[in-house]
Amino acid sequence: METVVSVILPVFLLVFLGWILRRNNFPGDEFWSPAEKLTYFVLFPCLIATTLATAALGELPVVGMVVSIVVPILIVTALVYLVRPLLGLDGPKFSSVYQGSVRMNTYIGLSVALGIHGELGLMAAAIAVAAIVPLVNLTCVMTLLTQCEPKEKSKAHVGRRLITNPLIIACVVGILLNISGIASPPILGSASTILSRAALPLGLLAVGSALTIFGLRDGAAVAVVTSLLKLIVLPLLTWVCTRALQIEGVPAFVAVLFNGLPTAASSYILAKQLGGDAALMASLITWQTILSLITLPLLLAVLFPV
Repeated sequence: METVVSVILPVFLLVFLGWILRRNNFPGDEFWSPAEKLTYFVLFPCLIATTLATAALGELPVVGMVVSIVVPILIVTALVYLVRPLLGLDGPKFSSVYQGSVRMNTYIGLSVALGIHGELGLMAAAIAVAAIVPLVNLTCVMTLLTQCEPKEKSKAHVGRRLITNPLIIACVVGILLNISGIASPPILGSASTILSRAALPLGLLAVGSALTIFGLRDGAAVAVVTSLLKLIVLPLLTWVCTRALQIEGVPAFVAVLFNGLPTAASSYILAKQLGGDAALMASLITWQTILSLITLPLLLAVLFPV
């Protein structure tokens, strides 16, 4: 418990530092949007591609990890659709609840995995990202397109969003470099490694800058149900899957970690772009980020005692 908390607390301190800096207008509002774009489109993809390219995938139960992550997400997807009538949600609100139930903040996940399990944790985290990002992007975009009234509603639009997603591209590039045996290309590989070192600190600060205390005032009841699914039910289902598939150690830890993360700040942007309830999405992001400071260390410490 002490080890888990000692790693998770500094991660969340960086998140809340980002919030404090943004609230105090430092270094200025004009800084945060470009910083978020730089992290999402350049730094974070460099980290994912570099990690996957050089990962010793043979040391990890990749298939078992992927199944342990994907199956619980699909189960929670079914649960969210089943409980919708009980919550009485319209299309835009439901789309935000769905995003809040399955998306995860990968910046926090990578930071915790690296902090607790070092390079092996980072390799397992990269596999988790490769499993999660394509799946949740597909299901979330499809939910928004079917439940809301976005400006552009077509299969071509869905395909374009997936093909141009920088994290999906990074996963593909990293895996291809690994399979080909090239791993880290001369010069480019070194440059990517240098860039990747800035991804986590800047990413965590950007997460905090996106939080809004006003979000806590809206949709409290819906936020509780969604947070229960995301922060408790999904990671517990993941743990059950790892046990059933005999996945242990670092791979099991990382699988549960990633499915127990708070929802991603990018969910707000997607909600705005495709007609979802952006105000509710902001509320869910804020609620889950705060609650996960309690749920994440408790779950990891209880399920993976030293």
